Amino acid sequence: MKELRIRTLATVFVVAGVLSWAGARLWYSVGTLPSVPLAAPIVLALIAAVLTATGLSIRSRLKAQRERQPDAKGVDPLMAARAVVFGQASALVAALVCGMYGGVGVFLLEHLDVPARRDQAIYAGFSVLAGIGVIVAAFFLERVCKLPEDDDTNGGAARAA
Repeated sequence: MKELRIRTLATVFVVAGVLSWAGARLWYSVGTLPSVPLAAPIVLALIAAVLTATGLSIRSRLKAQRERQPDAKGVDPLMAARAVVFGQASALVAALVCGMYGGVGVFLLEHLDVPARRDQAIYAGFSVLAGIGVIVAAFFLERVCKLPEDDDTNGGAARAA
């Protein structure tokens, strides 16, 4: 399984941001602008919390297994792989959503004198921050589920779960 790459996520973020900013300018020229929902940063923060909790759970189970504790509950490799795939998918979607709300937020910076637009800019900013939290949590989960280096196979390269 391939690891997440910051360059890929940054590319998705920038492309989505530019397209979103251009779309917001076009939409505003027609006379309206789609709103940034208040639930957007909340949902992204919940996803980040789930990814973090999953990573912490797997990490504690692996630590108990390494220390050979008698009541240690093992980690199913398929479950770890599914967790990594969930984290990677969440990171890609978060990069896309961050770019979209970031582009709209940058456009809204020109209209901060209107209270409704100021609130929308704040929601967009919090959405970007929560999306970054999802990406950080996904990297943490991927790091936790990474297999240790094995010099006998793959020439010493580490393999992802």
